[in-house]
Amino acid sequence: MDTATKSKHIGRNISRIRELRGMKQEALAVAIGVSQQSVSNIEGSETVDEEKLKAIAEVLGVTSEAIKSFSEEAVLNIIGNTYHVDNSSAVNYGCTFNPLDKLVEAYEENKKLYERLVQAEKDKVEYLEKLLKGK
Repeated sequence: MDTATKSKHIGRNISRIRELRGMKQEALAVAIGVSQQSVSNIEGSETVDEEKLKAIAEVLGVTSEAIKSFSEEAVLNIIGNTYHVDNSSAVNYGCTFNPLDKLVEAYEENKKLYERLVQAEKDKVEYLEKLLKGK
């Protein structure tokens, strides 16, 4: 079976991109709000839910299409074109994406969502207390 007809293993692609970014499963798990075991299960899956794939792609700094079409050959081509060796020095013309920045952004977003959830629960309790006092 050649690579043109072979189906893509989305989970494996996620794993490889995550590894290339220098990100651990735990960091990805925190960033998308799941357990490390869930990330492990996702990376073992041939297919991934589109919504979850988009969230993972955002954290990894790529598009969901890039994950779907990822190939080792493409990475080797990118690496070959990204680094220019001249007089034994390497110059990186590539992306300056920092996974820790994305992790902090995701943490802040989760914090805001949690605060909104807590406020909604407080409002619900207050409403229920008013209903009980009214009877």
